[in-house]
Amino acid sequence: MTLEATVRIKRDGFTLDVSLSVPAGETLAVLGPNGAGKTTLLRALAGLDEMEGRVVLDGTVLEDTSRRVHVPAEHRRAGLVFQDHVLFPHLTALENIAFGLRAQRRPHATSVARKWLDDAGLGDRADSMPKSLSGGQAQRVALLRALATEPKLLLLDEPLAALDVSVRAEVRRELTRQLSSFRGVRVLVTHDPLEAMALADRLVVLERGSVVQTGTPDEVTARPRSRFVADLAGVNLLRGRAHGDRVALSGDASLAAVDAGTGDVFAVIHPRAVALYRARPDGTPRNVWRGEVEGVDLQGDRVRVRVNGPVPLVAEVTRGAMQELGLSVGAGVWLVVKATEVSVYPA
Repeated sequence: MTLEATVRIKRDGFTLDVSLSVPAGETLAVLGPNGAGKTTLLRALAGLDEMEGRVVLDGTVLEDTSRRVHVPAEHRRAGLVFQDHVLFPHLTALENIAFGLRAQRRPHATSVARKWLDDAGLGDRADSMPKSLSGGQAQRVALLRALATEPKLLLLDEPLAALDVSVRAEVRRELTRQLSSFRGVRVLVTHDPLEAMALADRLVVLERGSVVQTGTPDEVTARPRSRFVADLAGVNLLRGRAHGDRVALSGDASLAAVDAGTGDVFAVIHPRAVALYRARPDGTPRNVWRGEVEGVDLQGDRVRVRVNGPVPLVAEVTRGAMQELGLSVGAGVWLVVKATEVSVYPA
């Protein structure tokens, strides 16, 4: 079973143009900043929004605008879970799960729904109304309602976004368990990198309506191709033109790197590879720039220091080093990066 989709939507000056191929048993996360077109894509796959292109699920054509084929949402065998769960407020948790089963005219809908609740550890909330459920419980019931109808395609729109941090980990664990046993095609939309890394086998990074990168979480974060992905991976990303062991950057700046190659390239520098000094360091390091501290972010026992200058970078130091160097906003610093700490690959 596979989902093959080419989706094109033009609306209010925004263009979405995405092609996907997702096999059953794989969780694909569509990741991107707000406004990238993630939810629009999901709604098109579900049959809720008009689109151009073609959607084929398990050999069945659900959408083909060139042939005027359109299967309505209720006949697509697709389960959709929204970030705010959207349970029927006048039905109990049990009745919410049984609703879709009854719509399919499935026998023993109530007993089947009760088994789903029991297996998820929510059997004691079967008679609870949605307003009496916690946010995490309500979202889990919404997931069970989608799964109980045995869809071929499961679509999850920011499923953890509306939850408190205190319950998000619990619901993520339950979601991971349910996804691992679901035999159909799974597509998750999120802007949360932690959620994507925890739940997805493969990522598609969407920005301004277009796919900018795809691959496993490790592949994507090892070689980011946009500022959004670099921030996700927590690394510095520079773009320039390589020749030999130099990369020419914007302005008059340049970067020394081992075997940089030739042509347009990306260069990645981990913040821990950026050394900071208050005075110009002795010796002749190949990558040394003057800068000014723009921001200081505490992250546990580490500190991320944003430095503006000819080559803006983020450095990561210990709290002790921050205090010793007197790193505060506006302080002048020198940045040093070893050429061997720079990773370069074609743009």
